[in-house]
Amino acid sequence: MTAFTPDDTARLADALDQAIADGAAPGGVIALGTRDASPRFLTAGRIALELGDLAPDEHILYDLASLTKVTATWPLVCQAIDTGLLDRTTLIRELLPHMDGPAPSGKATIGQLLTHTAGLKASTRLDLYRGGETPLHELMLREDLETKPGTHRYINRGYILLGLALAHVTGRHLADLGRDLWDRIGMTATCYGPLARTSQVAPTEQRIPGAPRMWGIPHDDNATLLGGAAGHAGVFSTAHDLARYADRLFDPDADLHAWLRASMLPVAPIEPGLDRGLSWIVAPGPVAYHHGFTGTSLYLAPDTGRYLAICTNAVYGSEVRSRIAPLRALALKIISAT
Repeated sequence: MTAFTPDDTARLADALDQAIADGAAPGGVIALGTRDASPRFLTAGRIALELGDLAPDEHILYDLASLTKVTATWPLVCQAIDTGLLDRTTLIRELLPHMDGPAPSGKATIGQLLTHTAGLKASTRLDLYRGGETPLHELMLREDLETKPGTHRYINRGYILLGLALAHVTGRHLADLGRDLWDRIGMTATCYGPLARTSQVAPTEQRIPGAPRMWGIPHDDNATLLGGAAGHAGVFSTAHDLARYADRLFDPDADLHAWLRASMLPVAPIEPGLDRGLSWIVAPGPVAYHHGFTGTSLYLAPDTGRYLAICTNAVYGSEVRSRIAPLRALALKIISAT
């Protein structure tokens, strides 16, 4: 295992402080560590203006947003493949309730959906499907493709379908599947929303001036319309639990360790130096990582046994991608170093 150096830790702490000073987020927590060692947690700022000077710690619940894809859907699909419920070549149509007629999007395979290469329609507004009698999966599967299958295009639609499929083939609610998964790993705080508005939950965006801030409900509207539990978003977790998750993924005796290794094989290019594996982005190092729109990130370097998790509510009042970009870039640079 390759431990983080004091300089690594100092630079990450400075970058987190600078992000907060720049208004990227009211505060945040970084978990960093190596396999089988106690993680270290860097904290700064405060949870939210509504909570005064209350500082965040490793037990504050943050909306993971798209980290849901790699902390819920990806491991659940991997487990379903291991038990024979599906495989990477299975068509998504075969895993959802029967429907008659053409279904262009239903020809997408599980592997294509995991790697964002199915060619599905990019925009997903589930609110536009309200008011009818046709089941959601039929509406989505009947839509035409937008791009040729095999080309990478990051979208949420495929993971929404994966969440619906997991619930159908298991006969269980997605939130219950997640709960069983996280309990086995020891991620006792991780859960799908909605959650109570307490000081243990970091609020996110104020959508309308003068209205209450989003707090304990997924920032993603589609996840909220699906009751809070969806394949693409909706999970809340802590820096402590993300560190526990990383440690489990590094355990060679754990089933998900082999899946992590397999998922880091490049499938589709994203840009020079970055490829998409199964769910994860793959960078030189090798490193697997993923971001969440709300201001969260998880980085894994299994060869060195190092991991980094960033928990912030950067969507609280800023443009997430630009203002938190320096912190994320530094995290990737440090985790990629050998």
